[in-house]
Amino acid sequence: MPLRYLTYVLCLLGLLLAAALAWWVDTRWLWLAVVLALPAGLGSWDLLQHRRTVSRNYPILARIRYGLESIGPEIRQYFIQADTDELPFSREQRNVVYQRAKNTLDKKPFGTLMDMNADGYEWINHSLAPSHIEDKDFRVLVGAERCRQPYAVSVFNISAMSFGALSANAIRALNIGARLGGFYHDTGEGSLSRHHREGGDLVWEIGSGYFGCRTAEGRFDPEAFRRTAQQEPVKMIEIKLSQGAKPGHGGILPAAKVTAEIAEARGVPMGQDVISPASHSAFSTPLELMAFIAQLRELSGGKPVGFKLAIGHPWEWFALVKAMLESGEQPDFIVVDGGEGGTGAAPLEFINRLGMPLTEALLLVHNTLVGAGLREQIAIGAAGKLTSAFQIARTLALGADWCNAARGFMFALGCIQGLSCHTGRCPSGVATQDPLRGRMLDVEDKSQRVYHFQRNTVLALAELLEAAGLNHPRELGPEHIMRRVSRFDVRPYSTLFPFLEPGALLREGEWPLVFDKFWASARADSFSAPDFILRLRESKLC
Repeated sequence: MPLRYLTYVLCLLGLLLAAALAWWVDTRWLWLAVVLALPAGLGSWDLLQHRRTVSRNYPILARIRYGLESIGPEIRQYFIQADTDELPFSREQRNVVYQRAKNTLDKKPFGTLMDMNADGYEWINHSLAPSHIEDKDFRVLVGAERCRQPYAVSVFNISAMSFGALSANAIRALNIGARLGGFYHDTGEGSLSRHHREGGDLVWEIGSGYFGCRTAEGRFDPEAFRRTAQQEPVKMIEIKLSQGAKPGHGGILPAAKVTAEIAEARGVPMGQDVISPASHSAFSTPLELMAFIAQLRELSGGKPVGFKLAIGHPWEWFALVKAMLESGEQPDFIVVDGGEGGTGAAPLEFINRLGMPLTEALLLVHNTLVGAGLREQIAIGAAGKLTSAFQIARTLALGADWCNAARGFMFALGCIQGLSCHTGRCPSGVATQDPLRGRMLDVEDKSQRVYHFQRNTVLALAELLEAAGLNHPRELGPEHIMRRVSRFDVRPYSTLFPFLEPGALLREGEWPLVFDKFWASARADSFSAPDFILRLRESKLC
């Protein structure tokens, strides 16, 4: 018996024992039976209800947590973990997600909770002539030029989270929610499992382990890829070059965690460690990646193919763009993963100090494509701690066409940030492969919450656009987002960040520093550092 059920079992056994003693020995034992009946009854109710997975996994004990959350901010702050330093998301951010997921009123009395005079405070200016948007189902068509099966992407989707990192019921709830709302569900690099097949649109992520399309030696298998990629639920293919949580880091799934279902989904044998290399074996240069993209597009039956990456060395990203120009082959989309993203467990230094934050990464990707004359052909998605309509709006204003979220949808599933993703003991049944914990997550209830969270967030985005006098997210630009740089200095993004003119990198001229320093020396046939960087390294070693 799991220890988390011990309190409930003891109350239940105590109730039965007290009732027996009252019947056979002395009626005064009836008082103890009455006292124990309340927690035993509450524990039984916790096990039978379906709305709160934490209560099902922790009968009676979870009520202490919920009780503390209900007694107000003045008392709560002494009992509940602090918001800002210890947890990836503040309590206010989580509460907004919870309210929208539960389809309850997400209004707050007594004005803003933000310090509007603080450095870094951001906002959207409103219009005295607000608009009215009839169709709030905002989408961008991906692959219209090169694909036989282009796909209309929603403005807000589920970011990559693999089966194996998430439980079977969590994956099912996400997929059903995506089906209900008409947005996409990224499989993560763990491939398509049986739990992804609930009718939702899928973006199949192909990582360096080639799970679901690999040979026995772990290399890419074109025929296995073709069989899965041509299935109807798969709408786009995403090659994972790196991710915000741990860029440049491979992984090992220990044999003990490779269940029969995970082995089936990933195409790996049970009883063996599963290796995800740090880099791909199907290509080693930017030009080879472009050829791989063309191969996947053909094998998939003409579906959009792109890649996801966290930005690191800028010359490596520039090399990719030069390969697009030289080969004439481009991805249909690019998903930029900010260094602040990541839902599971990663080394501490990787979480905090590796990878470019989303704002800078997105600006670099958008500006490079604009400067290279490729922006109109390549759509951009963005991910990295995006849970609110304003965060989506500011990201679109910086150059993205759509946004993805992982943590927000985990909150919608009931995640309480127990910070035990890597232990398998997730109290909410979301990030676990413990079959009992995972089964306690009610798929029907949580899929509705996933649907409502996405829908209500998009509706909130539409309200922001209407207040600003705009009619579609594509109209958002850097001039619409304001930031307080200091107490006496407020600037729009359009003057705060540099933006290249179309085709600027194809002409000689003065470019912002990072372009001026690395663009000319980047090579389409290699990810290697420019010669002057190599010489500098050598001089330091001498």
